[in-house]
Amino acid sequence: MSLTGVPPPTEGHPLPRQLKPLKRALAVAAVALAAFSLQPGSAQATPEPSDPGPSVVGGTRAQQGEFPWMVRLSMGCGGAVYSKQIVLTAAHCVDGSGPDTSITATVGDVDLKGSKAISVKSAQVLQAPGYNGKGKDWALIKLAKPVSQPTLKIAETAADNNGEFTIAGWGADREGGQQQRYLLKAKVPFVDDATCKKAYGNQLTPGDEICAGYIDKGGVDTCQGDSGGPMFRKDAAGGWIQVGIVSWGQGCAEPGYPGVYSEVSTFAADIKKAAQSLGG
Repeated sequence: MSLTGVPPPTEGHPLPRQLKPLKRALAVAAVALAAFSLQPGSAQATPEPSDPGPSVVGGTRAQQGEFPWMVRLSMGCGGAVYSKQIVLTAAHCVDGSGPDTSITATVGDVDLKGSKAISVKSAQVLQAPGYNGKGKDWALIKLAKPVSQPTLKIAETAADNNGEFTIAGWGADREGGQQQRYLLKAKVPFVDDATCKKAYGNQLTPGDEICAGYIDKGGVDTCQGDSGGPMFRKDAAGGWIQVGIVSWGQGCAEPGYPGVYSEVSTFAADIKKAAQSLGG
């Protein structure tokens, strides 16, 4: 099995978290993909989420309006409102760059079936230049019309790449689990590159990627369908700032294997330039 825009997996190589295919559960991931009929960039309708249940592994229910910039994308990914008409997500969630009207972005409600949920079609996609499945895992989706949602500021330096982060999403609550209806949140601690490299070796791209999770006990993590969503924290001024983009990892919340996120500060200048080129 391979994902559009992502090289086929090799033995022992974890896969990105687009419906979070898993290193050691490829068969389970394939079933999940088939069940939802989702492929990056496809025109498939948004799958109907299941009834209440956790998404982020070890998460709790987010309150309405708590993270108003959270976005659910119809290919089975997450994202964040970067500007009124642009969503920041993961490169492996999209199929290259160019005009694309097949993606639906849902914003405005923690409940994907809620009365405040707003759905907007995409107009154009810009995948990180040079993306080849390793590192540089960011992309922008320009929407067909602006949304009246708060934006999430991105980190421009590495100063915020430490401490405790918040993760949120509508993905699965366990490896191979179903996508969820309600947004959940959780806290995960920063994991330094040296420790993360012990888990993933040369699969990790230090500088491009930042790791977070409970190394010793596991139990809290992003999971299938959380790809592209933000990892964020409060900055020195007390405002939310995005430090990571859900990218990949081995399994969901497994001891010894933290989640791997695209390091936003590394690409902040590139993201800003790309957004300007999209007119956003």
